[in-house]
Amino acid sequence: MKDCIFDNFQNSVDESLLRHRSVLDVITKLQESDARVNRAVAKSVTNCGCIKLEEKNIYTSPNIDDLNLDTPASHSPVQGALCENCREVLEKELGNNLFYITSLCNILGLNLYDILLKEYNKISTLGKYTMR
Repeated sequence: MKDCIFDNFQNSVDESLLRHRSVLDVITKLQESDARVNRAVAKSVTNCGCIKLEEKNIYTSPNIDDLNLDTPASHSPVQGALCENCREVLEKELGNNLFYITSLCNILGLNLYDILLKEYNKISTLGKYTMR
């Protein structure tokens, strides 16, 4: 059933993409969309203040054996919660981002569900060792 939702979404995106059928158009729109997502998060912190960020330097050893991977990181850098307005804006921008990612998949003949499944399998197989 879940693959049907992805396939339906991918088909709907393909049908609604009337302009910007060029790879260059889509990748530049995707880049613009990425920037809008980043801007929406930044505005939630700076303009609205509904969330706060508390980033800390985290030492990571070059030797993976020295890392303690058994204890999950309990500290979230995000404090607070998105207000309704910021949540709406961010959901809209993330939706646009998904649209352009899917458009790129369509133009290149890739299946979004297959990509998601491969990534899920990689993460679930390697677990915490998939560090990025």
